[in-house]
Amino acid sequence: MTLNGPGSRLGHSFLLGVSLVTTLLLTGCGSARALSQPAAPERVESASCDVLGSKAVTVKEWTVEGYLDPEDTSKSLQRAIDSASRSGGAIVQLPEGVFTLERPLVIKSNVFLRGAGPSTVLKAGPDFLEFEGPFGGHPLITTNGAQNVTISQLTANQNGDELDGNLPGRLHEYLIDVRHSSNALVEGVSTRNPYTYSIAVVASSNFCVRDNHTLVTSSNRYDQLDGIHITDSHKGLVEGNTVDQRQGDDGDDGLVAQALGASVYDVIYRNNVVRGGSHGSGLQLAVGEHEIYNITVDGNRFWGSPDGIKTGYYDGGRAAVHDVAVINNEFFDLQGPWLNFHGDLENIVVTHNVTCQAGTIMLEDAPGNIVANNGTNC
Repeated sequence: MTLNGPGSRLGHSFLLGVSLVTTLLLTGCGSARALSQPAAPERVESASCDVLGSKAVTVKEWTVEGYLDPEDTSKSLQRAIDSASRSGGAIVQLPEGVFTLERPLVIKSNVFLRGAGPSTVLKAGPDFLEFEGPFGGHPLITTNGAQNVTISQLTANQNGDELDGNLPGRLHEYLIDVRHSSNALVEGVSTRNPYTYSIAVVASSNFCVRDNHTLVTSSNRYDQLDGIHITDSHKGLVEGNTVDQRQGDDGDDGLVAQALGASVYDVIYRNNVVRGGSHGSGLQLAVGEHEIYNITVDGNRFWGSPDGIKTGYYDGGRAAVHDVAVINNEFFDLQGPWLNFHGDLENIVVTHNVTCQAGTIMLEDAPGNIVANNGTNC
């Protein structure tokens, strides 16, 4: 992970965590599941995701005339997106197939970009790196400045196995880049062959990243390949994703909350299966000059990473991390601590987590901390 660049002490997201902790402390811990294989957790339905994204109902089928010409594919699909937005919003429906893009797609307000499932593949073409996104990077899809948008049911292939993505702007924008947006939903997207973060939410609010699958398979080509990265954003849910940054050697953190340009708050990480890469952790709270608070980490499975959940401090920042609930998670096959929090802390609740071959817990003393009813099950 590269890192460039207030509120109430008890917000809505943290109240969710505290309520659950209180219930568990009163009723006692139920039987823990065996930790032999990383299976998906039981799904918890979320109304907050269901009301986010584009509300478009009109379907516009994207015609694929000329799609064998990579430049025409990019241009024709962008025209379809622009037209859908100008009409007030529509579903741009993509067929099955592999469609080569030679420049980033820019999703506009009220547009729902929907594939037919993993067999709809948008892939960076041989000249893709000649065209930059709005901030000098190379996103495959960006929502820059758009409101009420959905990206769903497709595979996004940045083609980092064939292209050399080590350019100066590599980490300015990301494979799926939700940026300066509100009411955005990324759902059912598979990311492949990244040379940057796989899915990022940057300077945005009211977002949901749900049921996606990130994968890093490259070795000795790139660094700082995070999975789902929340930067300077608030009021969001990261739920039901499968994050695997470690099939190759290049992967970094699986999940990240990064607060350098603005605070990160009111974010829930729930029911994700996460393997951080060989250079990272399962979840990092990356702190700079701004606080991270009202964070709930509930019902996730963190496995096979160097570390579980940790705090990190960057660019000389020492802002506070407070009102964080780490509850009902499973940690196994970790090289280091399953939780490692230090710095300016307050109200860190760590309860009813289960570990196996996952190191220890390292939590500096701080006001309001609760550590209870955690156990091992191997």
